Amino acid sequence: MPTIDFDTLTEHDIAKTIDHSLLRPELDDAFIEDGCRLAAEYDVASVCVRPADIPRAVSLLDGTDVAVGSVIGFPHGGQPTATKVFEARQALADGATELDMVIQIGALKSGRDADVQADIAAVVDVAHGSGAIVKVIFENAYLTDDEKIRACRLTEAAGGDFVKTSTGFAPSGATHDDLRLMRANTSTHIRVKAAGGVRTLDALLEVMALGTTRIGATATKTIIEDFRARKAGRAPIAAAPASDGSY
Repeated sequence: MPTIDFDTLTEHDIAKTIDHSLLRPELDDAFIEDGCRLAAEYDVASVCVRPADIPRAVSLLDGTDVAVGSVIGFPHGGQPTATKVFEARQALADGATELDMVIQIGALKSGRDADVQADIAAVVDVAHGSGAIVKVIFENAYLTDDEKIRACRLTEAAGGDFVKTSTGFAPSGATHDDLRLMRANTSTHIRVKAAGGVRTLDALLEVMALGTTRIGATATKTIIEDFRARKAGRAPIAAAPASDGSY
């Protein structure tokens, strides 16, 4: 596992681990627009928006170094593969460059590993053909450790770029045990994303130390302002409430 030296970390290092999440169903246009502007202000890795919000996010983030991502088969993963492929093509056509897709959870739990791999591979093929990346969401709250390990191996075999813990809409999100397991059961070129519950700088540093390179959150302002305060020798910033639209 990597060692995290806070003294050598930069704000850029922290910001580029964050996918600023704007996925809750009740978020209105103003919230999405404000969220994109916040993502640009703090220069995060990406925003992750609902599919219908991709064109607006692309327009707002034009000229920045913030990628626009969206979700496929969200949040349950039970759509037919052809539907996920259509969703992926539409998202890419609208300007998304990162896709977070949910696996066929029921198929994995039924032992239909070939179907799970084919489902992932179909989305990966479309995404990679457009130069986009795919983060594969397992929804670990519903899986046994054996199922999580199989999902890691199927994701890698299908060409996925990231393994990801959760949608943020299940009973639980990222846990340290799951992140250790996912890191241990994928090759080093497969990256790990934690989603669900990472709302503070300390929590982010903890998952980074476990090998995580992206998190899904909208506690972006709290995390980065806390980093700035600590670097300046000021008191830490209080954690943002979960009601801020985050995972």
